[in-house]
Amino acid sequence: MQKDSSVTVETEDANAAGVATSREILRAKSLRKVFYSGSQEIVPLGGIDLSVERGEMIAIVGPSGTGKSTLLHLLGALDTPTSGAVYFAGNSLRTLREAELAEYRNKSVGFVWQRHHLLPDFTAAENVAMPLLAGGKAAGPALSAAGDWLAEVGLGDRATQRAAELSGGEQQRVAIARALVNNPVILLADEPTGDLDERSAENIFELMQGLHRSHHLTSILATHNLQLARRTDRVLTLEHGTLTPGVEALAGAAAGGSRAAGAGAISPGERGVTRV
Repeated sequence: MQKDSSVTVETEDANAAGVATSREILRAKSLRKVFYSGSQEIVPLGGIDLSVERGEMIAIVGPSGTGKSTLLHLLGALDTPTSGAVYFAGNSLRTLREAELAEYRNKSVGFVWQRHHLLPDFTAAENVAMPLLAGGKAAGPALSAAGDWLAEVGLGDRATQRAAELSGGEQQRVAIARALVNNPVILLADEPTGDLDERSAENIFELMQGLHRSHHLTSILATHNLQLARRTDRVLTLEHGTLTPGVEALAGAAAGGSRAAGAGAISPGERGVTRV
């Protein structure tokens, strides 16, 4: 799949999805995912509708186990929905061949996880270069690009350090550089600050915000941190298989001592939380 920021959405799939504007880059329509545990049916996503415009930074919040990671996996084509569809630039992912899906995952989407999943015995530069090497780029240019990205995330002098020798915050910076080395248009981040102390979490979030703006990304973050979530363009709560604006449903959980405790709730009238 060719990544092209000028692509329009005037396609049969886009019309079927009800796409109304070329500013929309990502859409989930009637997205449902069902898992089975023995005879028990588990439905983390019960028919999600979501429209994401180019350049947005969205936070998805909700209790653990409600399907935030599942939603990101479906948006990034790491998993397939039980029913419904995901549209990228107006094109349904379910119509793509496996090679095209692999290209979408490798070049159009960058992933950052709570646990960085770096190869500990490889250098920071080698870890960052992995997506380029997987896409067929030669080692020399791949490592050069990796070095440029490490400099951009503040680790230009750590390129030859083994990943295991870096601090937790540094490892997450390497993971962010790896996610962006192919210059994707979408960044999906699943609890990117969840394993970090408060100061490191703040630094990582500020870095991601800066990269989001300077590289014109569209970013979707799943997070428990309501203080960070409220600094994005839009906050959505995923709970009981449903996606809703704001975080009022989480107020009780926050007061009860969840990881979001003390962060406060966002009212429906605040900027960026009034549209699903």
